[in-house]
Amino acid sequence: MNVRPTPLLSGLAVLLALGGLMALAPAEASHGATTSTPALTPPATRPPYVPPVGHVFVINIENKGYPETWGQSSAAPYLARTLRAKGVLLDHYYATAHNSAPNYLAQISGQAPNLATQTDCQNFSAFTTTGPDQDGQAVGSGCVYPATVPTLPRQLTDAGLEWRGYIQQMKRPCQHPPVGKPDLTQHARRHHNYAVRHNPFMYFRSIIDDPAYCESHVRRLLAITHDLARTRTTPNLSYITPDLCRDGHDAPCAAGQKGGLPAVDKFLRNWVPRILASPAFKKDGVLIITADESDGPGSDSTACCGELPGPNTLLGTGAGISGPGGGRVGALVISQWSQPGSWSTTPYNHYSLLASIEEIFGLPKLGMANQGGLDVFGLDVYNVPFPVG
Repeated sequence: MNVRPTPLLSGLAVLLALGGLMALAPAEASHGATTSTPALTPPATRPPYVPPVGHVFVINIENKGYPETWGQSSAAPYLARTLRAKGVLLDHYYATAHNSAPNYLAQISGQAPNLATQTDCQNFSAFTTTGPDQDGQAVGSGCVYPATVPTLPRQLTDAGLEWRGYIQQMKRPCQHPPVGKPDLTQHARRHHNYAVRHNPFMYFRSIIDDPAYCESHVRRLLAITHDLARTRTTPNLSYITPDLCRDGHDAPCAAGQKGGLPAVDKFLRNWVPRILASPAFKKDGVLIITADESDGPGSDSTACCGELPGPNTLLGTGAGISGPGGGRVGALVISQWSQPGSWSTTPYNHYSLLASIEEIFGLPKLGMANQGGLDVFGLDVYNVPFPVG
């Protein structure tokens, strides 16, 4: 049930009205989320029970099911215990597809899988339209969507907000294969662990067909060091993708490192403290850490949240490729408005994440993020009382 408070209730009154739902016990309800940025007037559509978030940070790890990542025997103790103690664990958060690519695309566009994306876009093919759009979904198949398909990045730009993708081991900003050519980053090499399929911004003509725009927004990971130094240089959305070793995808890694969750932990130990210590995060930031899909020990292909297959979804074809659903992965949300050590049992997925970010910034919901009944982050996630109005 998605209980929504009236604008007249304060944050504390809402919490009391919901019977202490957002304390250290599992949450049973969720609500919408919308935010403003320091430089702009808060959008009128921001619900009163959503805190004034101005900066969102998203980090994805790879192919890790909930028990493997968050269980007692997790090989990532910094993530599963140290960071987990700082925020709210969404223990019924699900991926939306197999393999990797459609999950990343879901997070920034709401587009459901198609034959090419479910097989991880081995060829960087142009999307071929085969019929009129259906419920916000482009109908057809292929990897690089036409400029008419809307995206979260372009929404942010149109709203006067800043975004940036920080992608580890890109050789240059906005690196991608020529459209129609094979993707040579499908497998890591000793000195090159970048995977285009984990960089969702590359799959939209509205971004890559404007090289100056793309290169200024999709940068190498090290660029975040400069950007975090000041609130005014930190984008409203920072989307961070580790390379194929540090995201836990490869084990062992191409250069011989151990990989897997220990590599994830090492990456997070290096970068998360910088985010949490940054002026922007301290002012009004939210950090979300999740996995693209559940694939490996304890993995599954289950779905949640009433997810339905899109018009292009390939069902039951290939090893581990099925849809809808990419298994239970979990997610951790850290913010000044999230109770340390708390958790929520509300079912969420990658479309919920997109919808939540769009509500944070007062934007229309795209694609599958606009489906009826989809829960978005609310008082189970932002479970620390805050002033309203």
